[in-house]
Amino acid sequence: MFKKILLTPIVFFHIVCFSQNLTGEELINKSIEYHDPNNNWTMFAGDLNITMETPSREPRVSTISLNLPKQYFKNEYGKDGNTITQEVNKETCTVLLNKKKEFTAEEEKTYRLSCDQAKRTRDYYTYLYGLPMKLKDPGTLINPKVEKRSFKGKEYWVAQVKYEKEVGKDTWYFYFDPTTFALEVYQFYHDESKNDGEYILLTEESEVNGIKMPKNRAWFYNKDDAYLGTDFLYKNKTK
Repeated sequence: MFKKILLTPIVFFHIVCFSQNLTGEELINKSIEYHDPNNNWTMFAGDLNITMETPSREPRVSTISLNLPKQYFKNEYGKDGNTITQEVNKETCTVLLNKKKEFTAEEEKTYRLSCDQAKRTRDYYTYLYGLPMKLKDPGTLINPKVEKRSFKGKEYWVAQVKYEKEVGKDTWYFYFDPTTFALEVYQFYHDESKNDGEYILLTEESEVNGIKMPKNRAWFYNKDDAYLGTDFLYKNKTK
């Protein structure tokens, strides 16, 4: 018992010193080792069943089918009693309303039935559920300096990420548990001086194809902490 008491602060001291010496890229690599220890993300093929709950709206249930090696994405969800399907297969795009390719201009506008929207949806889901692995993508600019920040009462190691202008304009901050390096929070700003943008809290985990993904992803505005909604990840099937 006496030895354990002596070792505890020594172990903590080494963790703190080690983390302080990490670069931003090394911190992200440590997080990838935690979330995707066998490098499964690049070969990911499976379904993500996601329910999005937002204030004053009916929950939206989506089935996301991904096959990254084959560059395939499909999203199917319900809205207003209709079924919307977005499918991107390499360079081929298909958008359906109630399983049909024909729809009115009003329906196209109301349900955003376009290939551009389908591709944005693909990029949205592959980015968020591919974190932190997606931070290794080309065009990602990782600040070498790691910060220590307190957020919602917990201390984190934080990496700042920007992107080449062809990729994105926002500034992102990724918050990692100082012991496990799990990604638990991230936030982005369009213009940090205005405190705009949002922060996202990640709670619980679901292992999908050997990857630890967040089960719950809650969104808030930076400026006033107003709650926007939560994405819930449910049962997932491997292909």
